Amino acid sequence: MSKLAMRRAWFQVHKWIGLILAILIIPLSVSGAALVWHDGLDRIANPAHYAVSGTTTRDPAIYLAAAKAVLGPQQRIAQIAMPEHGGPVTVAATPAAQAGPPRGGPPVRTMVYLDPPSARVLQVAASNAGLVRFLHVLHGSLQVPGVGRQIVGWIGVFMMVSCFTGLWLWWPTVGKWVRGLWYNRHRNTDTNLHYLFGFWVALPLFVLSLTGAWISFPQFFGSIAGESRPRGGPGGGMPDRAAMARAKPLKAPAQPLSVVIARAAPLAAGAPLRSIAWPTDRTPDWTVTFAGQGRPIAVKVADDTGSATAAPARPQGGVARWMRRIHDGTDMGIVWQVIIFVGGILPAVLAVTGIIMWWRARSWKADLKRKLKAKRAAPTAA
Repeated sequence: MSKLAMRRAWFQVHKWIGLILAILIIPLSVSGAALVWHDGLDRIANPAHYAVSGTTTRDPAIYLAAAKAVLGPQQRIAQIAMPEHGGPVTVAATPAAQAGPPRGGPPVRTMVYLDPPSARVLQVAASNAGLVRFLHVLHGSLQVPGVGRQIVGWIGVFMMVSCFTGLWLWWPTVGKWVRGLWYNRHRNTDTNLHYLFGFWVALPLFVLSLTGAWISFPQFFGSIAGESRPRGGPGGGMPDRAAMARAKPLKAPAQPLSVVIARAAPLAAGAPLRSIAWPTDRTPDWTVTFAGQGRPIAVKVADDTGSATAAPARPQGGVARWMRRIHDGTDMGIVWQVIIFVGGILPAVLAVTGIIMWWRARSWKADLKRKLKAKRAAPTAA
């Protein structure tokens, strides 16, 4: 195949990936860019959650009583989370009669937001409500139940191909390659923007597409990286997600909350308390988490005997964890966060400019065909 024929083939691949996926790429990229600033966006979208009067915390039993006062009798407390960066105390509750999680998503919980110093109720809301949660689901599954995660993963795969073909088409066919860095490669502004932005965003977009596909297909990519683990079931392995989602907190645990904290605290060596997870019908242990040096300290407290044991530390390394950190920018520094923010905005620009370029070429080709047809018909008319 000649270089010209190969270029034409890559052009068709690049064009049709862009046209077919444009309507999906735009919401996916914009939502991803917004979620880079997750915490700040949440404060703007939910100011009531953060209307706290201070950072001093009280006995978790006080927060438990305050939450129970506003929850219905069928709600079971699942977790209490203490604030880390000046936010509220959060109490999560699960309906006792909930049949299971919505298809393709986590179970819906009732969230009670409390003022740390006073235990005053700031707001009560569903865990799936609000702008930030909507953006998370949109970016992770395009709001499509069941198969949405797989759709997003395949978009990531096709976007990697689009990045490769786009760089191939960007490369100037005449002159030195640095000519491709010039802005005025074409008489149309949208075409110049498409070439310029496409080049500078190609590498970050390839990385974001790869990491997004990895998150969507962890078993496949994990097997390539040698990190694949068997799914839950007989013989151990990873816990079954559906089973975890169906777990219900115990209605009346045997151990009081104060006893659980007292038994767990000595194993944390004075570290600040971060969260308390209630025992469930599937895991009859309390999980008390403290802020450790570099990684959280988890302590399991048996609900039947009250005995406390340090939980095995969760592995902090691994390719999968790095892929997620790279994709969402967690603890990656402001420079990378800005890069992936721009890498989220520019694909939407490329989709729009690509459609404009395709439509203009389509119109131009139609005009050319009409002119050629009129030219052929002219001698006959004469």
